[in-house]
Amino acid sequence: MRRPIDTLFGRLTFLVVGVLLISHFAGYVLFRLERNQFQNRYAVEEAVFLVDAVRQHVVHDPDQPLPSRVRLVDPSSDAVPPDNPNLPASLRRFVDDVRDRVPNTTQVRIGTPGKPPTLWVRAATDPNWIVVPVQPLRPPRSFDRMVLWLTIIFSAGVMAALLAAWQLQQPLRSLAQAVARFGRGLPVPPLPERGPRELRQLTHGFNQMVQEVARTENDRAVMLAGVAHDLKTPLARLRLRAEMMDEAKARDGVVRDVDSMTHIVEQFLVFAHDGADRSEAVEVDAQCDRIVRSYRAVAAGAPAVQSDLAAGEGFRLPAATLDRILSNLLDNAHAYGAPPIVVATARVAGGFALSVSDNGKGIAAQDLLNASRPFVRLDPARGGNGHSGLGLAIVERLVRRAGGEWEIGNHDGSGLRVLMTFPDEVMPKVAAVAQSAW
Repeated sequence: MRRPIDTLFGRLTFLVVGVLLISHFAGYVLFRLERNQFQNRYAVEEAVFLVDAVRQHVVHDPDQPLPSRVRLVDPSSDAVPPDNPNLPASLRRFVDDVRDRVPNTTQVRIGTPGKPPTLWVRAATDPNWIVVPVQPLRPPRSFDRMVLWLTIIFSAGVMAALLAAWQLQQPLRSLAQAVARFGRGLPVPPLPERGPRELRQLTHGFNQMVQEVARTENDRAVMLAGVAHDLKTPLARLRLRAEMMDEAKARDGVVRDVDSMTHIVEQFLVFAHDGADRSEAVEVDAQCDRIVRSYRAVAAGAPAVQSDLAAGEGFRLPAATLDRILSNLLDNAHAYGAPPIVVATARVAGGFALSVSDNGKGIAAQDLLNASRPFVRLDPARGGNGHSGLGLAIVERLVRRAGGEWEIGNHDGSGLRVLMTFPDEVMPKVAAVAQSAW
């Protein structure tokens, strides 16, 4: 199961959202703290200013009435509040800040609890207590409005960051898909060089590598095809001359050698062929059944070939590709394996499976990696007449060209099994290619 966090885009998204969340939360907390401190400083400045204004008013305009919430109280009055050390933290901090702004001999108290707070101030030169209201600064915006603006800014930042991450991720995704196609032996068109400089350099290097590999493969294919094509005419003449020989034993031996050489040449031509298969897409189960029945009819000892076909009608492959795959695998199993040889198809998760297995000795574990390499014959016992070491290499190339994957190994401790899987998404492509051929 694929997890979104495993992708580059998913991790960039997680990183961007996490950083924005942390930065916005930290900014919000700092803003609230700074705003509270600012409100406290403003309230202190306002109260000290108001007390000084009352003093100036008493000195210069004693006959004028004071504002309704400002008053003067005689020190002997019972209304004077005691010095309360158990004030709430906010009021206690407020009182301490006021005391820092007035002379040391000034008395500062808070009015009776349970009422709107008032500030009582009396300096050594004041005949009366000066009582002024404490009016803390109210927040300029409500909490909900603050959260709304933070949400809008956060959403805009996330969308902009995700757009940038998507633009960075797209070239990497295209490159990863191209690498996967190249690893399966499929043609890879040149990728557009976009993104940051390092990514452009990487894409440019990959395009150059694909071109060099394609050029090398093309040169090798041309060489093999040319050699194989040039050998067909001399082989035909040799066979004709062999048929004209009088001695039967010598004639049969020469004909057998010519047939082996002809088979090798044909394998060269098939391996060198690098074009797309334009043959009609056929149902794999029906075609496998026909191939198995015809193989039993023409090959000695082939009645031991069995079939177990359960993929259904949705499994379709190009006819020429399927014929070449099965003929190579059946010839290989008949030459090196032991009966029964089983051709099986099945519906698996995400696609279809085709397998050919025998009950011979199989291949040693250390030789499995080299089994599909071109021109490699594992040991003399697996050589023989007419074998060039290309059979499994041809099968692997055909399977990958059709969009599938293959796996070679020994099954149940004995016998060789070649398992080929084709995902669902390659089925429409195969059908479209077949229709374009018509």
